[in-house]
Amino acid sequence: MPSLKELRVRITSVKSTQRITSAMKMVAAAKLRRAQEQAESARPYAERMERMLGSVAASVSDVASAPPLLAGTGKDDVHLLVVMTTDRGLCGGFNTNIARWTRQHVRALVSDGKQVKLLIVGRKGQSMLRMEFGERIIDTIEDTAKPAPTFETAASIASRITTMYDDGEFDICTIVYNRFESALSQIVTPQQLIPFAQDASGDDANDEKAAKDAGAGASAAYEYEPEENEILAELLPRNLSIQVFRAMLESFASEQGARMAAMDNATRNAGDLIDKLTINYNRTRQAFITRELIEIISGAEAL
Repeated sequence: MPSLKELRVRITSVKSTQRITSAMKMVAAAKLRRAQEQAESARPYAERMERMLGSVAASVSDVASAPPLLAGTGKDDVHLLVVMTTDRGLCGGFNTNIARWTRQHVRALVSDGKQVKLLIVGRKGQSMLRMEFGERIIDTIEDTAKPAPTFETAASIASRITTMYDDGEFDICTIVYNRFESALSQIVTPQQLIPFAQDASGDDANDEKAAKDAGAGASAAYEYEPEENEILAELLPRNLSIQVFRAMLESFASEQGARMAAMDNATRNAGDLIDKLTINYNRTRQAFITRELIEIISGAEAL
C-alpha cells in the first residue's frame, strides 16, 4: 500500500498535468476559430480555380504542346508525396492517421514497381516515417505554421516542387493532408498536384450539360484571349501555390481541432484520476488513523 506522502505527491503531480492540459485546450480553442474561418474561406477560391483550369484544359486540342504542369512527363514511374504533418505533438490521432495512410500508399506503389520520394512538412511526420522510409525522405520542412500558415511559405514549397519537376526528379506529385470537418473529425485527403488532374471540366461544362438536359439546344462556345496554353502556363504555377496554401490551412485548422479534443479528453481523464487518488488517499488515511487508535486503546488496556 502506498504511503500518504506518495499519494499526496501523485495527486499534486496529476493536478499540475491537468492545469497544463486545460491551458493547452483553451489555447487550441482560441486558435481553432480563426483557423477554421481561414480554411473555410480558402475553399471556394481554390475549388473555383481548379474548376476554371479544368474547363480551360479541356479545350486544349493538342495536349502534347500544353504546359508541362498539365501535360506531364508521360510516365508514372517516380512519385513524390508531400506529407503535411505538425511540428508538435499532443494532437490525438492527427499525425498517426496521416502516417498510416502514407505507409499504405507507399507500400502499394512500391509493390507496383514505382519509385517513391517523400517531402515531409512537419517534424512529427519525419520522426514517424524515418524508421521505415528513411531512405525515401528527401527533406523535412519545419516551422511552416508559426504562428500561422502564410501564402509566402506555401509559394516557397510550391516553387521547390516545381523546380524538382523541371529537373526531372519525379513524374507525379501528390499532397496528403487532413481536411478539416469539425473539431472531432479530420479526413485524410490526397490531392494530385502534378500533372494537373482534369477531374472536373468546370462550371461552364456543368452549365452546358444542364442546358442540354433541359433541351436548350446548342451548347455555348468559348474563345480565350490569349490562347489556352498561355493562360495555363501562367495560372498552373499559381494554382499549385494556392492548393498547397489551402492544404496548409486545412491542416492547421485540423491540428487545432484535434489538439483541443485531445486536451479536453486528457483534462477529463486527469480529473477522474484525481478523484480516484483522493478516495484512495482518504481511505489510506482513515486506515492509518484506525490503526493508531487501536494501538493506543490496546496499550491503555494493557496498563
